[in-house]
Amino acid sequence: MTHTQPRTLIKDLATLPDGPVTVQGWVETVRDQKRVQFVILRDESGSAQLVNPVNEDTAATAATISGLMHGSFVTVRGDLKADERVKLGGLEVKVAELVVETVAKDSPIADDSSIDKRLDWRFLDLRRPEAQLIFRVQTTIEHAFRQHWIDEGFIEIHTPKLMATASESRAELFEVPYFETTAYLAQSPQLFKQMAQSAGFGKIFEIAPAFRADPSFTSRHATEFTSVDAEISWVESHEDVMAMHEQLLAKAVTAVIERHGEEIQQRFGIELQAPTLPFPRIPHAEAKRIVEEGGHTIERADGDLDPEAERRISAHVKETQGHDFVFVTEYPSTVRPFYHLRPEGREEVTNSYDLIYNGVEISTGAQREHRIERLREQALEKGMDVAELEEYLGFFEYGVPPHGGFGMGLARVVMLMLGLSSIRETTFLFRGPTRLHP
Repeated sequence: MTHTQPRTLIKDLATLPDGPVTVQGWVETVRDQKRVQFVILRDESGSAQLVNPVNEDTAATAATISGLMHGSFVTVRGDLKADERVKLGGLEVKVAELVVETVAKDSPIADDSSIDKRLDWRFLDLRRPEAQLIFRVQTTIEHAFRQHWIDEGFIEIHTPKLMATASESRAELFEVPYFETTAYLAQSPQLFKQMAQSAGFGKIFEIAPAFRADPSFTSRHATEFTSVDAEISWVESHEDVMAMHEQLLAKAVTAVIERHGEEIQQRFGIELQAPTLPFPRIPHAEAKRIVEEGGHTIERADGDLDPEAERRISAHVKETQGHDFVFVTEYPSTVRPFYHLRPEGREEVTNSYDLIYNGVEISTGAQREHRIERLREQALEKGMDVAELEEYLGFFEYGVPPHGGFGMGLARVVMLMLGLSSIRETTFLFRGPTRLHP
C-alpha cells in the first residue's frame, strides 16, 4: 500500500475534516451484510467504524473483509466522513484499500474468562479498553509523582536489585547464584535510600521492582512488584514524612481526575474525588479501640491490625470524615523494624505509620533511627545478629541526619483507585507463587 497521508490515531479523527485518512489497528468485530460490510477497528487510542459498500468495484476488498479474523492487524486507507447517525464517534471511514498485516487465530479467551485464564493470555487480555485505561492511569500517577518530586528538589536514584545480604529480613528472600557466592533479590531499597541520606542527597525517590518470596495468594500480594520509595533528611518526626506523602498522592489523584476522570467513570463506574489535606491521622491504639468497639476482635498475636481491621477503620474514617485515606500512626515497637525511631520517653511506640486507602494498606512510612548506638540496641532487642548488619550500620559511623521515608506498592494504589478486586489486574505481567508465565 502506498501511503498518501501519515497514519492517524483514531482518537484524532474527530478533529479532521472529511477526506482521505490512513488508520491502523486490530479488528474488533465484523458485520458482513449482503450489501454493506462494517468493521470496528481499534488502535491504542480508541475504536472507529469502517464501512465497505459491496459492489463490483469493491469485490476484492469485500472478500478480504469477509475472511477477516478478529484480532488481525490491518492498515486501511479510506475517506473519513462525519455522520451523526454513527453511534461510534459520529464518524466512519469508507474503505478504499485494506491490507491485512498479520492474521490472528481465534482468541482463546472471552469476556467472561476467569482472571487466571486471562493472565495465561495476558497480551490478548490487555487489548481491552479497560485494561489500557489502567495503565494510562498508572502512567499519569507515576508522572505526577516524578513531577512533584522534581519540583521539590528530589534526586532520583536507581538502587541495585542484587544484594549480598537481606534488605529487610531473611524471611521472604529469593536466593540467586552469583558467580562463586549467593546473592539475594532486593526486598526493598531500604539500605540504599538511607545510605543516600548519609551521602548528603537530602531528598531522594525511586520507582523500581522489589521482590518478596511470600507464598501468599491474596488479591494484594505478589512476588515481584513495583515499589514507590522516597526518603528525606532533616525530619523532626514522621509528621514530616506524612506531609510529603499526602501531598504526593493528592497531586497524583488530581492529575488522574483531570486526564482520565470521565473515562474512569464510564469504564469502572468510579467518580474520583481529589483528597483534601491533611489526611486524617489516628494513633494505632485508638484505631484498635475503634475497631474492637465496633465488634471486631483482632486475633493477631503481635497486636498489628489485620485486613478486616484496616477495612473497618477506613470505613469509620469515610463515614465520620468523608475521606478515602487515613494514616494509622504510632505503631508499637514490637511490630516495627529495629530501624524505626522510638520517641524519647515512649519506647513502646515508634514514629511510624501505615497509610490505608479505601480499606487496604498501601504503604508503611517512618522516621528512621539515625543514632548508631540506638540501632545496635534495638537490633539486639529484636534478637538480630548485629554482625550481619555491619554493611547497613557502617554508614551510620560517618554521620546520618535525622531522616524518614516510605515504601508504597504502585499496583495497590491503582487497584484501589479504580475499585478493582486484585493487583493481578493492575500489574502488566503478574508474578506470584505459581505464576512465572507469560
